[in-house]
Amino acid sequence: MINQLKYLSVIMLTLSMTACYEDTDVTFYEAGEYKGKFDPHSQTKEERSAILAKRFGQVQTDR
Repeated sequence: MINQLKYLSVIMLTLSMTACYEDTDVTFYEAGEYKGKFDPHSQTKEERSAILAKRFGQVQTDR
């Protein structure tokens, strides 16, 4: 019984430690060159203003 408890506790400890795994891949980028996913905030001020004006017009039609 005691041996089974020891084995069970070792197995539980091992399984709980695998949940703490963290991927350690490091991505290197060249200076001045963005190679990541599309960034919706990379738009110009005019583009953002146009999008916000369109959204505002869509919700303010009843007023």
